[in-house]
Amino acid sequence: MRKGHISGLAALPLALAAGLSLTGCGTPGAPMPPSLNLPDPVIDLAAVRAGNQVSLTWTMPKRNTDKLLLKGDLPVWVCRKDQAEACTRVDANLLFAPGASGAFTETLPPALTTGALRPITYFVELPNRKDRSAGLSNGIVVLAGQAPAVVANLTAEARKDGVILRWTPGSFDQVSQESIRLHRKLLTPAPETTPKPRKDLFSAPSETQEKSLIVESGASGRALDKDVRFGEAYEYSAQFITHVDVNNHVFELAGPTSAPVRVQVLDIFPPAAPTGLAAVASAPGEGIEGAIDLSWQPNTETDLAGYFVYRREASVGWQRISPSQPLVGPAFHDISIQPGHTYRYAVTAIDQGGRESARSADVEEAAPGP
Repeated sequence: MRKGHISGLAALPLALAAGLSLTGCGTPGAPMPPSLNLPDPVIDLAAVRAGNQVSLTWTMPKRNTDKLLLKGDLPVWVCRKDQAEACTRVDANLLFAPGASGAFTETLPPALTTGALRPITYFVELPNRKDRSAGLSNGIVVLAGQAPAVVANLTAEARKDGVILRWTPGSFDQVSQESIRLHRKLLTPAPETTPKPRKDLFSAPSETQEKSLIVESGASGRALDKDVRFGEAYEYSAQFITHVDVNNHVFELAGPTSAPVRVQVLDIFPPAAPTGLAAVASAPGEGIEGAIDLSWQPNTETDLAGYFVYRREASVGWQRISPSQPLVGPAFHDISIQPGHTYRYAVTAIDQGGRESARSADVEEAAPGP
């Protein structure tokens, strides 16, 4: 009897273990509901209005609300909300891949391009196959109403100090002052036919392909782009912009972009005339001939080749007295003088293309007598 009693007690844990195994990890739990496959909402919608067109950009999500990767192109709905009105769809059956960059451009209807300035809001929505979504994207606001006019008569002219741009000043009735945004595109980038060399601390930085310049007062009708390089070609376009305060929020409103103009920046300009010319005579001494020493301020042109020195006496015209090769430094020692004679001197600068500047302001100096 005692032995059988022990066997009964030993069987109890086995039964409990068998019971526990029915609800352990190896047994499937309650079934999970099927995924609704709702794409995550867009969170980075951005918008720019230029003239009567509004351009939207955003990033498509990669996963749905169940954290599962999305597959295949996704439909995108775009809607526009004008103040208290309902959000009106304005898209045209857009499709974008998960993770792709989305874009949409709309030409505003006439009702939104005239009248007082007012905010309108855009949203995008990503529906599933049953036209259900996880909600609207972030809303992005632009201004409806009359935009600044197109920039007229834009011209570009290369000068020694840069490219001078001119246009007809605009007149925007809804604000007191306009600015202008100038778009510049480099048309002649250097072709990369060889591997890029290691950057040198003293090498010129590479030029950006595109650049925007803001002129705070568009009413001036002119601007100077100093950041150009000789030997390059550029394309410019422009648009009037204004910043408007609507309900204590400042919005930028831009007009349409003008037709582009092109300019070739060629170095056809001579150097500046040297400045600071001074002459000092020295009397002859033992073994030393009399002379007149000239000095001047060095020019700063990067393509400077040197200088020529000119001299005249009484009614005689200017004659070059320096060597045929330009002087490298800003100084000259004139020993071809006659005691007691008075001379006038002037200096010119020469660039590496052989272009010569105007003469400097001249100075007068008398050679010491015998």
